[in-house]
Amino acid sequence: MNCNSKLAKFFTALFLTGVTSVSYAQANFQKGGINTVNSAVPFLRIIPDARGGGMGDVGIATSVDPNTTFYNASKLAFAKRKLGLSLSYAPWLRALGITDIYMAHFTAFYKFSKNDVVHTSLKFFSLGDIDFTDATGNSLGSGRPRELSFDVGYSRKLSKEFSLGVAFRYIYSNLAQGQNSGFEPIRAGHAGAVDLTATYSHDFKVQKKMKSNIMAGIAITNMGSKISYVKNAKEKDFIPTNFGLGIGWRLQPNKYHEIGIYADFNKLLVPTPKEGIDSTTRVPIFKQQSSIKGMFTSLGDAPGGFKEEMREWTMGIGAEYWYDHIFAVRAGYFLEAKDKGNRRFVSMGVGVKYSVFGLDFSYLIPTGGAARNPLDNTFRFSLKFDFAKVGGNKVDYEGDDINDKTDKVDKATRKRLKKSKSSGTAQ
Repeated sequence: MNCNSKLAKFFTALFLTGVTSVSYAQANFQKGGINTVNSAVPFLRIIPDARGGGMGDVGIATSVDPNTTFYNASKLAFAKRKLGLSLSYAPWLRALGITDIYMAHFTAFYKFSKNDVVHTSLKFFSLGDIDFTDATGNSLGSGRPRELSFDVGYSRKLSKEFSLGVAFRYIYSNLAQGQNSGFEPIRAGHAGAVDLTATYSHDFKVQKKMKSNIMAGIAITNMGSKISYVKNAKEKDFIPTNFGLGIGWRLQPNKYHEIGIYADFNKLLVPTPKEGIDSTTRVPIFKQQSSIKGMFTSLGDAPGGFKEEMREWTMGIGAEYWYDHIFAVRAGYFLEAKDKGNRRFVSMGVGVKYSVFGLDFSYLIPTGGAARNPLDNTFRFSLKFDFAKVGGNKVDYEGDDINDKTDKVDKATRKRLKKSKSSGTAQ
């Protein structure tokens, strides 16, 4: 089955990013050849928000905001606000002149106690309108391919400096439902996944007066079932299970200025393509592993040994400056090995915040010799709302939630006044 030029451009661009599935025959297992680690539903690993997008795709150990749910949900236990909401939008493949492909992401969290947070998010990826044709150009109809994921999760602070988080995710992928692959009708794919995350956050003073924070996070995301698009599939695809490690440092010289420097390191826990096909099923042997086994073997299965295994890690570094907690400037760089996808780009962004309202923008610039990115030279934005409490907003100049302290003082004050009043009445 063929498709029109729009779909061809779409898959070509995604292949160049190194994040989409390619056929087994396309892999080059020779030393020095291209051998990308591939999975189905790669949209799960696409950065949804403009803040992280403006800092080289980092977010595992940045300060908390509603989009934390994507990177490392355990950070939410350190949230200074009671309730947070965010809506992000990213146009797709604008550099190729395509206007009907986009990604939208909604996320929310609610801190129902000092140490406990619940959260949810919905990511929707629309691939636009597609006209399908057969090998001779005859029309096979049209469709609107789309993918989405929905998750709910819980995070808890176990101590002053450590938290854990868990999230459960449903994945839906409808790329060509109603068409056929050989004699098998194509249907929508379904999968389930789990995220496990952990965060360490330590506040301290520099020169006895400048507030500072160091944070480290670990996120193992999208651990789950394989996915297929036909009923009796012999070959099922891995979803993009990922191991992420992030570190971050923030410094606040005074109440008007804050600087943050961050770095994320990520590796797909998906088996590296290798030579070898099962003579009976004609399925590549590396794809016959279960998703759980594949997670562990992926840590040391690269044909080129340890050096190639290390090249399967990607790195993002970013910096952020806030003035008076109102205006932010961001910049970052993302790096991937040439034989593992070759995504390399500089990103920039700005953010504004007023009261409970925030707005972020980011822009991606590919660097010389790198693979094309679907977000090349494209603006994306996120709209955020942070509430110190439902129905009101009481924060200090740093944005810290002071409701708990205020409520305790109010209760103590009321109790004392009531006692004094009772004593006065008795007299």
